[in-house]
Amino acid sequence: MSAANSATSGASKPASTREKPANKAEAVADWADGRLGIYSLAKANLRKIFPDHWSFMLGEICLYTFIIIILTGVYLTLFFNPSMGEVVYHGSYAPLNGIRMSEAYASTMDISFDVRGGLLIRQIHHWAAIVFVAAMLVHMMRVFFTGAFRKPREVNWIFGFLLLFLGMFDGFMGYSLPDDLLSGTGIRFMEGAILAVPLVGTYLQFFLFGGEFPGTDIIPRFFTIHILLIPGVMVGLLVAHLILVFYHKHTQWAGPGKTEKNVVGMPLMPVYMAKAGGFFFLVFGIISAMAAIATVNPIWAYGPYRPDQVSTDAQPDWYMGFSEGLIRIMPGWEIRAWGHTLNMGVFVPLMIFPLVLAVIAIYPFIESWVSGDKREHHILDRPRNAPVRTGLGAAWISLYLVLLIGGGNDLIATHLHLSINDITYFVRVGFFVVPVITFVITKRWCLGLQRRDRDKVLHGRETGVIKRLPHGEFVEVHAQLPQDKLHKLTAHDQPLPMELPAEVDENGVAAKTGILTKTRAKLSHGFYGEGSQIAKPTAEEHHEITSGHGHH
Repeated sequence: MSAANSATSGASKPASTREKPANKAEAVADWADGRLGIYSLAKANLRKIFPDHWSFMLGEICLYTFIIIILTGVYLTLFFNPSMGEVVYHGSYAPLNGIRMSEAYASTMDISFDVRGGLLIRQIHHWAAIVFVAAMLVHMMRVFFTGAFRKPREVNWIFGFLLLFLGMFDGFMGYSLPDDLLSGTGIRFMEGAILAVPLVGTYLQFFLFGGEFPGTDIIPRFFTIHILLIPGVMVGLLVAHLILVFYHKHTQWAGPGKTEKNVVGMPLMPVYMAKAGGFFFLVFGIISAMAAIATVNPIWAYGPYRPDQVSTDAQPDWYMGFSEGLIRIMPGWEIRAWGHTLNMGVFVPLMIFPLVLAVIAIYPFIESWVSGDKREHHILDRPRNAPVRTGLGAAWISLYLVLLIGGGNDLIATHLHLSINDITYFVRVGFFVVPVITFVITKRWCLGLQRRDRDKVLHGRETGVIKRLPHGEFVEVHAQLPQDKLHKLTAHDQPLPMELPAEVDENGVAAKTGILTKTRAKLSHGFYGEGSQIAKPTAEEHHEITSGHGHH
């Protein structure tokens, strides 16, 4: 009986005689963990391994600049008045004293000249938005060129694309809020694009502006969309994006010990978090320095918006420049029929604008369909090992840059003393020619790098040592590459092109091959056939050469 009691007492001892917390902080932590399960959650995730490579910092820059935008945006919201009601300005900026303007413009002037630190916060907010979109684009291009969008990350790629797309439009609405002459010109540009939509354009314009342009509702509506609707959606997408990064584990570059089923790197806590925290303050510091040194959007130099005026040097932020380039280079064609006019000079660019972006958004699904690859991929491709994909990405970037030149054709003409007509015609031709040339050059460049890698694997690296053979020939001695280098150069997959089924079956009956199957086969040969990749050396070839046959 005593033994039983003793056993029972011993079994219940851990629960009844639990060590007391060492201090109040530990007591609070125990209390919270008992109700929220924080410790278990943290234990499962804070030791998660992340690989270490400089290119992974691009995604961090996106996250940190977004946080900076939110923090500075909250501060600016406290002082900004999103109203188009007219007031007479009597502030610290003397050149505009006595000028009638909207309350939105007047409050922005007050933020810039009368609120302590207001101008710096405005500059930080604007620069952070510019860097945010730039970082997202570069981050997406890193993901694109390395093939990090492949299964199981296609959905996360779409989330990233939506963040880029929404970030561009939220930036457009943000720099439209001050109601200055520059932003008003941009809104007028948008209104013209909406009116060009057949049949429903006028209704859409009235719905958005609440009447004739500029109306009295556009700034309050933009304000609500800018600070509430789009950021809310972006926060949801960002959280989902990060959850999927955790769930799928991070991609990594090929190397010794790295497989599709593991991650080689450092734990999230404390190593990665310490580096990430320092990097956040570094990004914040650089953007603050940019804001303190370089002026962006000096609304006092433009003055308040008036519909009868157009600002000189009216340029949008860089990420919307290609859309303006489409408008500027498009001929002013019109089609008149049944009492209606279709403005092709605006409508066609309005349709091409989302198509340029959509091509990149749907590419992962196109490549997956062409290759027929259903495997999970956690090892990144070197861009040279996917020549067609790399060429297509470079072509897309070249198209964007050509249209960006079109969007700033007036500034290029005045600063470089060129004819604006010549620039416009160059962009019109370049829209069709430059991406093709870029694709061909990039593809051949990648194939050349593949050939060099093949030679390195088979013949080793050049040592610079010249040796004379017994018969008088001079040769350079090559050193065999170490195993880790060989692994890096040969770890990539080389998919085989899809072959069409035989035209007739074993019974002599003609086989029916659909147009989709034929298209897929042709694309597959274009992606992976002869002339699209250089066969990597086999183990037998490497052994034969390195065993002494032809290797110096």
